This record gives sequence, structure tokens and C-alpha cells, in this order.
Amino acid sequence: MQKVQAETIAIQALGWLAGDDELLESFLGTSGADVNDLKGMAQNPTFLGSILDFILMDDAFVTRFCDSVGLSYETPMQARQFLPGGEVVNWT
Repeated sequence: MQKVQAETIAIQALGWLAGDDELLESFLGTSGADVNDLKGMAQNPTFLGSILDFILMDDAFVTRFCDSVGLSYETPMQARQFLPGGEVVNWT
């Protein structure tokens, strides 16, 4: 996976969130963004990472998102690693 693919997956996730009023409201509440900010922020890789972080909080979100767009359940986590803040840290 490359950064462009990761961003595309995160934008798909944003579209999926936008289609669910309850989840979108929850995401906006946790991110501090409002619905008017979404279009402009969708170009920000850090913000895109926060979208994937939100989805990755709950296995049910991951399952529903992946099923709706035809991705494997591992894909959101893989994509998250290519966006700012998602690097895998090796503490050893």
C-alpha cells in the first residue's frame, strides 16, 4: 500500500461515515470538526488518519465499513499506517 491508496481508503471511510447520521455526529463530536469543515479537511492527511482511527475503535465499525466498500477487514489498519500518526512503533 502507498500513501495515495491510504488516503483514498480514508476518503471512502469519510463517505461511509457521512451516510450514517449517528456515526457522523459521534465522529464530529470526538474530532472537534463540524459538517462544514469536512470537505476542506478531507485533503488533510492527518485528518484522514483521524477518520480511520475513529473507525478502528470498534470492530463493528470496521466490519460495516469494509463490507460496504468491499475491502478486507485488515485494510483500514494497513491504510492507517501510511498516514501521519499511524506509524507502527517498535519499542524493542
